[in-house]
Amino acid sequence: MLIQPIRSDHTDFMRDESRRTGRADYIAFPESDVEAAEALRFAAAGARPVTIQGARTGITAGAVPEGGLILNLSRMKKVLGLRYDEAKDRFYALVQPGVVLSELREALHKRQFDATGWSAESLKALELFRAGPSFFFPPDPTEATASIGGMIACNASGAQTFFYGSTRRYATALKVILADGRCLALLRGEHKASGRAFSLVATDGARFEGLLPAYALPLVKSAAGYYASDDMDLIDLFIGSEGTLGVVVEAELELIPRPKVVWGIVSFFPAEACAVRFVRALRGEVGEVLIRPAAIEYFDGRALDLVRATPVEGLPAPAPEYQAAIYTEWHGDSEDELADALEAMTAAMTACGGDEAATWSGMDDRDMERLHKFRHAVPERVNARIDERRRSTPGLTKLGTDMSVPDSRLEEVLALYHQGLAEAGLEYVIFGHIGNNHVHVNILPRTMAEYEQGKALYVRWAETVVGWGGSVSAEHGIGKLKTELLKRMYGPAGIEEMKRVKRLLDPSGRLNRGNLFVS
Repeated sequence: MLIQPIRSDHTDFMRDESRRTGRADYIAFPESDVEAAEALRFAAAGARPVTIQGARTGITAGAVPEGGLILNLSRMKKVLGLRYDEAKDRFYALVQPGVVLSELREALHKRQFDATGWSAESLKALELFRAGPSFFFPPDPTEATASIGGMIACNASGAQTFFYGSTRRYATALKVILADGRCLALLRGEHKASGRAFSLVATDGARFEGLLPAYALPLVKSAAGYYASDDMDLIDLFIGSEGTLGVVVEAELELIPRPKVVWGIVSFFPAEACAVRFVRALRGEVGEVLIRPAAIEYFDGRALDLVRATPVEGLPAPAPEYQAAIYTEWHGDSEDELADALEAMTAAMTACGGDEAATWSGMDDRDMERLHKFRHAVPERVNARIDERRRSTPGLTKLGTDMSVPDSRLEEVLALYHQGLAEAGLEYVIFGHIGNNHVHVNILPRTMAEYEQGKALYVRWAETVVGWGGSVSAEHGIGKLKTELLKRMYGPAGIEEMKRVKRLLDPSGRLNRGNLFVS
């Protein structure tokens, strides 16, 4: 039976990684676009809200239900085919939204797919895919168990966004089911706005005409609100819309050639200012960089303290004199190419106060795995500390920022964070995607009073960041937890313009109710 009443064994589907818990009356696990549309028509007939779920790895409560029907897409997990574009020498994978990123990566790496039901064109593309160079899908959110549908919903990114960009860059076609069961087929390059006016035609001929929001998007890494710009490709309206406009039931993803050589380096510095100078050198703002790193990640002294307390297996504890570290990842076509790049990097590192003898390097799969474990160790240890405190204070959670700023404001935003935290006397660590001026401040409250202090601090920071032309959410999205921050970013007029688009495509406001804004 497609539609099931909620039972006691459905408890896990009432929450996501935000630790927030919701409620629902029904749940459906469609395995095809036809079944997804059927479930949406059931919800429409009863005027029920619909919460769309994938792998539930998000941390902004976007997949937490608020009554009605849960549409869980985790069983829509097939790779439906491959396409090869000879002119571009590119492969494209057609997938259902429940495909898990780690499983897609493995299938692409091993070049092994369940090709049952594939078209003759897809089977021919598969032969070419297996015979030629290796291709991959670049977006890399920290949680590799994320689903492709969820990644599209929040325009997921990750460490390698610095070089490769976010999910939006690689989504070339979408099939979207609207709240009433109608279908939109969107192909990049074929459906564009005229200025801010747009028109979409469903497969049954129904036409939807409206205006995109008039606000200007921040010129920084951002996953906050509806994408809107003059003459934009309308597929981008749905990418990052957090499931509020329609349900993505199929997606075509561009694959690009996999780099032949991947190296990683962790460089240690005596102070944060030294690390920031190194970042600017890596970005080509100072001196000369031979090639652009694929990733530039930051860890402050407190983050290093967490790793010192519980070192990563196979790696030494960072020396106590170091108060900052930068992880860089380098992708290239040959070891000679990367050797030249690392020579220039090493010169920049030492000029900024780093010690070549103290660096950690990864130049094979085993060592790269250790460096990746180091990258992931900090958030894991933060979560473990909060879980321990929650035993005595159940309502406690960490507070994690997700804001980005223009290049010119990097030093200022770090100073803003440090000053506010010092004045409040809060425990914290800072780490993340410093190459994009996007670091995560994780506040670790000990009491609910400190939690409220941290929330107030977060709001003050957001106001400053917005004033600098930054974003209140660079990659995690808004969900149900950051709606007030989105309002501060775009103002009441911008929120109303987003609501206008939603009312056009979802007149009853039933899809992912509570995400982005209160309907």
